[in-house]
Amino acid sequence: MGASIIDTSPLFQLSADISVSAAPEDVYAVVSDLPRSGEWSPECQGGVWISGEPATEGAVFRGRNLRSPDVVAWAPLVRGTWHTECRVVAAEPGRAFRWMMLSYAGEDQESVWGFAIAPQAGGSLLTHHFRMGKATYGIHKIVADLGEGERGRFVAEWAAKLEGDLAATLKRLKDVIETS
Repeated sequence: MGASIIDTSPLFQLSADISVSAAPEDVYAVVSDLPRSGEWSPECQGGVWISGEPATEGAVFRGRNLRSPDVVAWAPLVRGTWHTECRVVAAEPGRAFRWMMLSYAGEDQESVWGFAIAPQAGGSLLTHHFRMGKATYGIHKIVADLGEGERGRFVAEWAAKLEGDLAATLKRLKDVIETS
């Protein structure tokens, strides 16, 4: 049997951007405030910093997530509320904020979310990006009992879901930042 689509690296690499009428430092102040993420994320409902100085490299955040039953409805995904932990891997005020998802054993995974901020006329260009190099334990668990065709379908539908989440997050962030 050949390699699976799940062995592709990167498995996901997506980004989207939006212009925001605010200075890069002001944009950064919002995107690095992960406990507020429920205001803009389609999935993360917020959470708490559990170690380290909040929003600095090395700090660990415990997020509370919610996934509805209609998200890739046919796949064996976690539904309802669940928790994740991530570690901040870049905290550059006015420029970049990134966090790496941790396994349930607290180990690094090749699953990194983040924001890049660049100055532009009238404010900032905000880019939201996600990269998963090797498939995480969670992805392997989801596809364990799927045939290769279903695995391909899952990767395609999950990528489309992620693209939608990136765009929705940016729209909501723009609204939050520009109305505050």
